[in-house]
Amino acid sequence: MFSEAELLAVFRALSNPARRQILVWLKEPMSFPGQEPEDVEIGVCVTDIQQRAGLGQSTTSQYLAILRQAGLVIATRRGKWTYYRRDEANIARLLDALRDVF
Repeated sequence: MFSEAELLAVFRALSNPARRQILVWLKEPMSFPGQEPEDVEIGVCVTDIQQRAGLGQSTTSQYLAILRQAGLVIATRRGKWTYYRRDEANIARLLDALRDVF
């Protein structure tokens, strides 16, 4: 079950259209140029997300940090690069919790 603070973090993260769009894009990681099938395991590079979103590097990083803190994405560091993928298990838990409430 999600605490009130956890739900507030999720709703805050989802209140921004760009962050919602990033989550939609991450649902199909192979839609990003240059993605290889083996990349799906670690996610999409923040640079690729930034380019698709048309946002600055700091804004993109901030948005991804908010999504991570809300438990919606998982970050994986490889060298100097950070990759993001959706946390499907936590998203499923969230949807179940919302079904219980509504």
